[in-house]
Order: sequence, then structure tokens, then C-alpha cells
Amino acid sequence: MTSLLLRPHPTAQPGGVADVVEWFGAMQAQDLASGMWSLGVRLPALGHADVHAALERREALRTWPMRGTVHLVPPRDARWMLELTGVRSLAAAATRRAQLGLADADADRAVDVLGAALAGGGRLTRARCLAALEAAGIGTAGQRGYHLLWYASVRGVTCLAPNVGTEQTFALLDEWAPAPHRPDRDEALAILARRYVRGHGPVTDREFAGWTGLTLTDARRGLAAAGDALARVRVDGQEALVDTALPDAPRAPVDDDLLVLPGFDEYLLGYKDRSLMLDAAHRDAIVPGGNGVFQATVVRGGRVVGTWKRAVGRDRVAVTVRPLAPLGAAQRAGVERALGRYAAFLDRALHVDWTA
Repeated sequence: MTSLLLRPHPTAQPGGVADVVEWFGAMQAQDLASGMWSLGVRLPALGHADVHAALERREALRTWPMRGTVHLVPPRDARWMLELTGVRSLAAAATRRAQLGLADADADRAVDVLGAALAGGGRLTRARCLAALEAAGIGTAGQRGYHLLWYASVRGVTCLAPNVGTEQTFALLDEWAPAPHRPDRDEALAILARRYVRGHGPVTDREFAGWTGLTLTDARRGLAAAGDALARVRVDGQEALVDTALPDAPRAPVDDDLLVLPGFDEYLLGYKDRSLMLDAAHRDAIVPGGNGVFQATVVRGGRVVGTWKRAVGRDRVAVTVRPLAPLGAAQRAGVERALGRYAAFLDRALHVDWTA
């Protein structure tokens, strides 16, 4: 919880969106509302409008850097991350296009069409991007449109810009992030390894490989290159890595910590093995049906103890909490205080219901 910036870290004091995103290296943001609260819960002085303004200032951007999913990344690092990890998801793209009835030539032409449509520093909504493809004779029905928008971003031509209202928008990566960092491959592996470990540790080499989609060989190469920035510890008898600032840092009791986290947060999405945070008996409640859609979680002392669902209205947010473990009156009050912070983030009044 310290490395995940959910408790004070002994050396890191992030002051804004750019600091948090760079700390992690990449933050899960497939669901935009989850991504916004992932930042908000770590930056308690900011509201939703403040986070949106930071994204408009280009303190972070969204793209598909790894595992075929959207993440927030530092703009200057987006290109090298796409080249290092994003391209690995292209291997299965031809098979997916065949399923969708798209030729490889269609995908490459779509990249050119989108590049031309977005040239000049502007941005277009998703609907207008799809209209440009249709006007060029490239069909976007079904999942074709999503695939082509994804493909253009993984190729490093476009990226996701902040929403305009509720509409998703796209821009050219070179124009949205015009001063990219260009590390060589070994340096890039070391940067990513250092950021993953400091933002998620304790972790193993296999966790790093799973998070990035890198081969285990490359994952180990990056961890070795990170050198003295990482320290080795043992967790339940298994060797793991942490930020060097953590092993000797003072420990504070965590049992009364109560957090309400979004479903798509690095707290769970940053790992393959979630046994430190999640009881095996609760897995189905967090990902019903194993469909990849994670429920928002209530976390007490580092362990998932419930889920919550929200309905956002014009003036209030109504939240239903489902406990997965016993929560006494004091703990429930703590959960409601945490939800109060979420409501304040959205600038809404709060209404809470408990299912049991």
C-alpha cells in the first residue's frame, strides 16, 4: 500500500497527476472513470475537474502500451513504451483482423487516414474518427472500428486525448507529446523495471513480465539493469523485489485503513497473483463470471473486504456497498467516510446503501 501510494511513502510525495503517473510508469485506465478515481484517491487535494485539467495540460496521456489495454503514461515516455511493450500485442492483430473481415492493407490505410484527419494539432471525437474511416471506404461496423483505432495508437500514430464532455477523443501522438524521450532498449527495460517495482513492490520477475507482457528473459534483464534501485526481500518464503527505500522504513499499523478503490486500479490489476490482497473465496465477487470486468473494492488493512457500485446523478452519487467480510459499526463508518471523499471528488452529495 505504501509503494502503491495508498499510504505515505518514505521518500515519494507526489504533488500532482504527472508525479503519480510517472511513479507507476503506467496506470490502468481502460475504464476512464476508474482511471480518474485512481488518481483522485492518491491525490486527496484534487477533484475530478482538477484531474481533467491536468490531463488537458498533458501531464499524462492514455494509450495502449501493453497487454492490449489502455493505461495512463507520461507523455514523453509513450513512444518508447509502445515500441518496447505495445508492439507485442500486434502479434495477434492479424488473426483478430481475419475474424473481423479486415485485410492488413485496410488497417495500414486506416492509420494513414487517421493521421491525415488529425494533422494540425487538433483532436477528433471517436465518432468523427470513425466517420473519416467510413468516408475513405474502410468499414467500421461491429468491432472493426475499435480495432482500427487501437491499431493506429499501438503503431504510435494516435493517442487518446481527454474526453470532450462524455465523448472520447483522439489526437496525433507526435503532436500531443512532441518531445519524446528516446532511451535505448536496455535503458528502457531498466526504467520500466524500476518504476514497476517501486510502484507495486514487493513483486517477482514473473509479475513484472505479466504486467508488461514482456518475455521473462527481458523482464529479468530489465530488473538486473535497474541495479541498486531495487532491494531483495522475502515474502512468504519467496524472493521478491521492492524499492530500496522500503525495507528499513518505519512500519505503522494498517488494520484500520479503509479505502474505496475503483475496479480497474493498479492495486489489483497490477498483479497476476493477488493472494496478498484478495481471499480466494472472494474472486468471483470481484470479477463475476471471470469476464475481466473488475468490481470496485472496499479495502481494509490491505485486504479486499467488500465491493461497491455507484450511480452518478446530477447532484448526488448513490453507492451500494456489499461486504465480503464482517464489518462492524466503526468500520462501516470508515467506509462511508472514504465514500464521502469519492463523492467530494465528483462534487456530489452522497447516499449509501448496504446490502447486508
